[in-house]
Amino acid sequence: MIELTIVNDVAHVVLNAPAKMNALDEVAISELSDAYAQAEAAGVRALVLRGEGRAFCAGRDISAVDPLSDDVQGYLGGLVTPLLTRMSRFPAPTFAAAHGACLGVGLGLLIATDVVYVADTAKIGSPFANLGATLDSGGHALFVERLGAHCTLDLIYSGRLMSGAEAVAGGLFSQVFPADDLADAVAAAAAKAASGATQAFLASKELVRALRDERLGLWQSMSAETTAQAALCDTADYREGFGAFQQKRTPIFTGRP
Repeated sequence: MIELTIVNDVAHVVLNAPAKMNALDEVAISELSDAYAQAEAAGVRALVLRGEGRAFCAGRDISAVDPLSDDVQGYLGGLVTPLLTRMSRFPAPTFAAAHGACLGVGLGLLIATDVVYVADTAKIGSPFANLGATLDSGGHALFVERLGAHCTLDLIYSGRLMSGAEAVAGGLFSQVFPADDLADAVAAAAAKAASGATQAFLASKELVRALRDERLGLWQSMSAETTAQAALCDTADYREGFGAFQQKRTPIFTGRP
């Protein structure tokens, strides 16, 4: 179900189970984690995540789940959370192309990705009321932070799904594209990042993580930026960037420490 290819320092991870809208069971979660591990071991400089068919990912595959014996803690806590943690800490810029249903665990995959471009046809929200279940995989944190408590609970209580345009307007994700243009837009963004100063990108990725997860204040953030900048001075890309600027030429970055 999970496919990995690597081309020109960019890993392409594809959810390929269109018949079930790329819903993820325990096996698929493990395969997806393995794909990220393989991409990391290969030293790629960017990663793209997308889904085949009419949806990005409809969430957990519950087609064979017995609610009387369902191990929710094992699935979400034992498999999904470690996967999302691995994804969020991937040592290169990551991009996702989101179209159609992006729900539950599928939404969590987007939350754990650095940059998310969405199709105008995307459907994002919390349609779990009819299952007697609730939003998971980080959805509450994303919605409350970006949309506020009232809009979050309105989405949850009503089961209404946002379009891609609405999700971007609400600050959930980066940019919205016509569905036919989405894959090319994400591929182009990843290719550009893969030729950039990877260590500088990773410094910003860590700063953004600290701002989000540790709630750094202005002066703490400024201090962390200074420390990161000082560390970058020792990288080849820092020297190349300054040299190229001074010589009025295009820099050629290797992305290595």
